[in-house]
Amino acid sequence: MSSLPSLLIIVRHAPQGTHWVAEALDVALLNASFGGDTALYFCDDGVTALLDSQTRGALDQKGTLNTIKALEMYDIDTLYVDAASLSERGLEPQHLVQQVTPALLPALLKRYQRSLVF
Repeated sequence: MSSLPSLLIIVRHAPQGTHWVAEALDVALLNASFGGDTALYFCDDGVTALLDSQTRGALDQKGTLNTIKALEMYDIDTLYVDAASLSERGLEPQHLVQQVTPALLPALLKRYQRSLVF
């Protein structure tokens, strides 16, 4: 059993134009590699990090989908997505994620000992 607290990483930014998503994924991988229970919650523009059609960003960043697909190898198999954020952007849910409505968010946050917002 890990001595690390369970961690929910909240991803609010798009993968292009900033390093927020890449840093969130790095923290997730690091926490999981030390045995920490780790999950990610994608909301706002962060839901675009789950799209198959990602291109390189203005800062020449690679898309994040390959890293997201590799999360399962680190025992990060719990990915949540805000249903309203998907709907507002006209996006379909991805097969990798569990949809969460705003009403369920408080219960989700209580499930984890710590949360970080990126």
